[in-house]
Amino acid sequence: CLVGRNGSGKSTLFRLIVGEREPDAGERFVRQGVSIGYLPQQMDDLPGQTVYEYVCTGLPANERGEEHHYKVDRVLEPLDVQGELAMASLSGGQKRRAALARALITEPDILLLDEPTNHLDIAAIAWLEGYLREFRGGVIIISHDRRFLEQSSNRTLWIDRGTMRALGKGYGDFEEWSEMVNEEEEAKLQKLGRKLSEEEHWRERGVTARRKRNMRRMGELHTLREKLKRDRSKFVAGGSMVQLPPLKESEASKLVAELENVAKAFGDKRIINSLTTRILRGDKIGVIGRNGTGKSTLLKMLIGNLEPDSGRISRGKTLKIAYFDQNRAQLDPKKTLWETLAPDGNDMVHVGGTVKHVIGYLKDFLFDPKQAKTPVSALSGGEANRLLLAQILSQPSDVLVLDEPTNDLDMDTLDMLQEMLADYPGTVILVSHDRDFLDRTVTRTMACEGDGVVMEYVGGYEDYLIQSAEWKKKQQAQAVKKDPKSTPETAAKPANTPAPKAATKLTFKQQRALDMLPDYISELEEEVVALEAALADASFYTKNPAGFAESTTKLAAVRDALAKAEEEWLEVAMLAEQFRK
Repeated sequence: CLVGRNGSGKSTLFRLIVGEREPDAGERFVRQGVSIGYLPQQMDDLPGQTVYEYVCTGLPANERGEEHHYKVDRVLEPLDVQGELAMASLSGGQKRRAALARALITEPDILLLDEPTNHLDIAAIAWLEGYLREFRGGVIIISHDRRFLEQSSNRTLWIDRGTMRALGKGYGDFEEWSEMVNEEEEAKLQKLGRKLSEEEHWRERGVTARRKRNMRRMGELHTLREKLKRDRSKFVAGGSMVQLPPLKESEASKLVAELENVAKAFGDKRIINSLTTRILRGDKIGVIGRNGTGKSTLLKMLIGNLEPDSGRISRGKTLKIAYFDQNRAQLDPKKTLWETLAPDGNDMVHVGGTVKHVIGYLKDFLFDPKQAKTPVSALSGGEANRLLLAQILSQPSDVLVLDEPTNDLDMDTLDMLQEMLADYPGTVILVSHDRDFLDRTVTRTMACEGDGVVMEYVGGYEDYLIQSAEWKKKQQAQAVKKDPKSTPETAAKPANTPAPKAATKLTFKQQRALDMLPDYISELEEEVVALEAALADASFYTKNPAGFAESTTKLAAVRDALAKAEEEWLEVAMLAEQFRK
């Protein structure tokens, strides 16, 4: 993994590696025959192609025909992108997932991924972690997602103030190591009788102090969750089956929203089905689920932007809601940072009952004071997210709704945001795919499981995994007790979810693989025979060492592709035989 603050040069280094930019000094060398795959952070305008056509450009020229589309399906399916769609019709998030699919399908020697988890749901991130663990080449990842980096890295490169440092371990050991490096550096400077510059001292000491406070707050969060589990154990069983007791008089004034048997559908698609829950002032709630399972719909109903088809929603009176839109539509690119935070021409900002100067408030969000008069259009994606957070947190509010706020943010900013949310006195409703951030921030998790089912659990993402597994085991045990023929798969389904119909024939993609794979396997077998014959020639290495090495590498790759193709064909062939019977 490649880590560093926003603006430290991570993405620039990637562009130097792939040859998109030339260095001011020094030399770039790439060994002959080495291929480099690249997922950039910013997407350019894409040509008028379908997703299939665009992703296929990542394959060798002789493998771009329809018979090789099953390779594209392997990456498009888990990333939830439809191959038949036109690239021009896709949203920004869908285009980015298509670009990720294209980068993965090239199977290069070195794969550079710049913020690959942006716009992915948790299931897709887990799939990508597994894919990268099996990937045979080298991978360099830039990401704000701590859990993803911990799962996917075994070395860490740190860019800090123009200097590259290396740690021979993954990201899990980075924070402790980086603090030690900073402490050693400061001790050396003090020993030499010098002081860090005011700005650098503020940054380093601020970050170190923030991390220590966050560790303390993690302990406080854990204690609060344990109390919630005791006081509100009904949520562990799943919010979709809760019968809420009447509110006490002292609690009624704290009500943000109460939902009773709420349902919502769009056409034939059920989004929310029979949801009952209650949200009080001070709750910190995380909303998770696959793309398209109803997270945004749930959010809109909670804050009153959308009404249910049936059921009842009661909301607190005179609620002031501040909303963070992941598309950053609230920011005017023509305005300066100063004008964005102080639109009336003032130089002061009101934050949480206190007054701060605009420059001081910008420094709280890790901006250089020199940036105050620059336009918003000049900011990077991470800087724009920081500015939007600063704008929203300066508004008086009772409820803070954050839709994917962690995209493009560096670790220091995430620590800062975690601290601010811990201090926020109102209610926080947070939609995020960042598992570590959820674990550090929320006290309750609402999981949109699909087909209208919303389950509720006390704690963050790890708590959700443990409690949902326990709940499924109980459901299985009860179902087997009632019906010994019940299977774990059917028993684990929530009560308001119909069991899926058993498949009776191959899907279109499976049938295409069954038809196309035999010819592809034959081509690979012929290629293996030809490469083995060439390498068997004793004079090959003597005459052409580089060619011999290239052919050896290619033979290993072709054998691997052959094994995968044979395994896939065997699976669909056995499935087809079952359906025939």
